[in-house]
Amino acid sequence: MSKVSTSMKLGVSAKQVWDLIGGFNALPDWHPAIEKSTIEGEEGATGSVRRLELAGGGEIVERLERLDDGGRSYSYSIVSGPLPLANYNSTIRVGEDADGNATVEWSGEFDPAGASETDAMKLVEGIYQAGLDNLKKMFGG
Repeated sequence: MSKVSTSMKLGVSAKQVWDLIGGFNALPDWHPAIEKSTIEGEEGATGSVRRLELAGGGEIVERLERLDDGGRSYSYSIVSGPLPLANYNSTIRVGEDADGNATVEWSGEFDPAGASETDAMKLVEGIYQAGLDNLKKMFGG
């Protein structure tokens, strides 16, 4: 199983960041590759499904595995989509440092499927980095 983890410090409180990214249906609000998200089931309920429409076409279907509002994290899995990945599970977490500034951590593990491990890892790292870079643009570093 391959693992990828990225993080970024932001110059705002963890609460401000979580208020933006903490909703399972909020990905289009901050990730540039996502045009639209539609929830099936109750928003924030374990097992709910989001359908992500990708910029440029395509759809990824993901399931919420765990939401911890108090701990500012959620975990999800990919049900289906065009990415060359299998058994994908990921967690987004927003921590707070001693100065009160947020650190966003995005990590995942998966099996490459239809791509080399190196290529699959680069793809996932690119997805995570694009989201974190956009958050930095929105909030400052």
